[in-house]
Amino acid sequence: MNLAVDIGNTRIKIAIFDRDQLSGKHTFDSVDDFNKFLLNKTYDHSIVSSVSTDPPTLPVKGKQIRLTSTLDFPISISYDTPKTLGVDRIAAACGAYQLFPGEDCLVIDMGTCITYDFLSAKGVYEGGAIAPGVRMRFAAMNHFTARLPLVGPVVDAPLTGKSTEASMQSGVINGVLEEIKGFISRYQSRYPGLKTVACGGDLVFFENSIKPSIFAAPELVLIGLNRILLHHING
Repeated sequence: MNLAVDIGNTRIKIAIFDRDQLSGKHTFDSVDDFNKFLLNKTYDHSIVSSVSTDPPTLPVKGKQIRLTSTLDFPISISYDTPKTLGVDRIAAACGAYQLFPGEDCLVIDMGTCITYDFLSAKGVYEGGAIAPGVRMRFAAMNHFTARLPLVGPVVDAPLTGKSTEASMQSGVINGVLEEIKGFISRYQSRYPGLKTVACGGDLVFFENSIKPSIFAAPELVLIGLNRILLHHING
């Protein structure tokens, strides 16, 4: 069994794989909870993507890989500044490569920022776009104005807000929705057989509105991490 670990700023997500088959997944709110889970467990190999400078040592018998932009990947990277490319973007692209090999893919990750990344049918990561995330947009309106409150996102925000809060929710949620649709449409016009794969914590606010244009893959980054691990195990 292989262990894939994604350590973020607030949560730790892990997945356990039997080769390329997902057999279990867990989310932890603290390193202590994660360490308790690891007690008396041993895995064959592991890979860690971490925003921390000191990720924990994992109980593995074989390879233990820390994801960096300088690793060898199962996809090719065509990016002018590869050292600045976020490893989460690489992992998500590798996840799309695992799910849809040999197909043009647009990967949309809806997290703190929203990233749009294109992976060609030849397995080449070509780059993409980075935009402010949902909560960042709400925070910006509150921060840069004197009277707008800090509000949060909702599913199915009204088109016409009947209050300041509802109007802000309409502006952010419907604005992001049209942004997403716009990116998908423009890529589809260039790549007619395009597969769009979406993940990230804020996917819940848009998933129902953009079906069937997307393939929702909440564990895409973990799937990509395991794909990278298998690439290093198999050579």
